[in-house]
Amino acid sequence: SIFCQSNPQWMRHSSISPDGTEIAFTYKGDLYKVNANGGNAQQLTFHSAHDYKAVWSKDGSKLAFASNRYGNFDIYIMSSNGGTAERLTYHSNNETPYSFSADDKNVVFGAVRQDDVNHRQHPNRSQSELYSVPVKKGRISQIFTIPAEDIQYSKNGKKMLYHDKKG
Repeated sequence: SIFCQSNPQWMRHSSISPDGTEIAFTYKGDLYKVNANGGNAQQLTFHSAHDYKAVWSKDGSKLAFASNRYGNFDIYIMSSNGGTAERLTYHSNNETPYSFSADDKNVVFGAVRQDDVNHRQHPNRSQSELYSVPVKKGRISQIFTIPAEDIQYSKNGKKMLYHDKKG
């Protein structure tokens, strides 16, 4: 447990809450959160699978993350206070969450699912497309066929900042 570690190692994939008061991170394959000023970390997931890449909803109430509970990394969502995680995606390829939409109704993620036939790049694991899934579950929507990562929306949701990943 991280609570008995005086100097824990391998805390990875940190994500700061929208209000700046908490940090979610991965430690030994589970999600934790800690006050931004320090203190004891609270374990949020308790699973033998690997949970990582937590991203906060804009209101700070939820975390989306990737987990390989069924073999590959799918998108899950849970309360930022812990509890039961719900699976949002069921594709056979790995998926990585990047952000919530500006209205917190969707989780935006990257995955290699379906590239545009006219796209100049060949689909491969390093050139994922951009998708969204409703937080209440539902149909996946493709946003971009171009490789785009680390998405963030403007507050009004009309603009998007992303890393345009090249080959």
